[in-house]
Amino acid sequence: MKRFNGALTALVTPFIDGRLDEQGLVDLIEFQINGNIHGIVPCGTTGESATLDFAEHKRVIDITVKTVNGRVPVIAGTGANSTIEAIELTQSAQESGADAVLSVAPYYNKPSQEGLYQHFKAITEAVDIPMFLYNVPGRTVIHIEPRTVARLAQLEKIVGIKEACGNLAQISDVIRWCPDDFIVLSGDDFTALPTVYMGGKGVISVVSNLDPDGMAKMIEAGLQGDIAAANGEHYRLFDLMKLMFASPSPGPAKKGLEMMGKIRDCNPRLPMTAPDESTTEALRTEMVRLGMLA
Repeated sequence: MKRFNGALTALVTPFIDGRLDEQGLVDLIEFQINGNIHGIVPCGTTGESATLDFAEHKRVIDITVKTVNGRVPVIAGTGANSTIEAIELTQSAQESGADAVLSVAPYYNKPSQEGLYQHFKAITEAVDIPMFLYNVPGRTVIHIEPRTVARLAQLEKIVGIKEACGNLAQISDVIRWCPDDFIVLSGDDFTALPTVYMGGKGVISVVSNLDPDGMAKMIEAGLQGDIAAANGEHYRLFDLMKLMFASPSPGPAKKGLEMMGKIRDCNPRLPMTAPDESTTEALRTEMVRLGMLA
């Protein structure tokens, strides 16, 4: 499972006037691969999965798999707060040829830990594809607790977790209580390097939408034990990481990509909106400082 290690981009979904920009998606993927990214994650939170309909969701994954063409792994977001819907999305991703899926903790309905276990177990029993759990309590209002993760890690098809709790103590418990080959990926750019230092294997990143090469270098250096190089990249990107969440994500990432000429329309789908003027100017200033804009 080493092919899932490293820096993987939680890819934005480009729209034009609210409709999927298919050529824009292809161009973004090529930008990522040319930037030495280690993997692509379409239809996650940053990809606005919550406002994609099923046909769009399938189309984004189809385009991503076809464009990537085996050059890097594709981990397709297929989570839902309905187990039946999550199974349907996961089956579709498997049919599209994704290498693995990313399944978020069911949001809004707040299941128990047993409910979480049974939800993910049911998906693994219905579909034959490697699965990453996705713990993002800031979005879902519920934790997949470390003991539940350890229990789920015993299921053959559950190979790892995107851990976006932002709590290094919780991440430490997940790493120490799960099998050695269980892949823990940070779900936050801020905690990516500490997670690697504690035994994690990489990150599913937002800031790598703008700087895939920088994030790839940071994680490679961290995994190789080159602390000075890894820390250098971490602190070089740190202010940009913070700006990715200065207004609701993925607004800032999309605005940055628009300023770079990588997408034509920065507007997310409602109820998400583009960043306000002050955030946009702060983003522009930092991107100029980093040499990403003239």
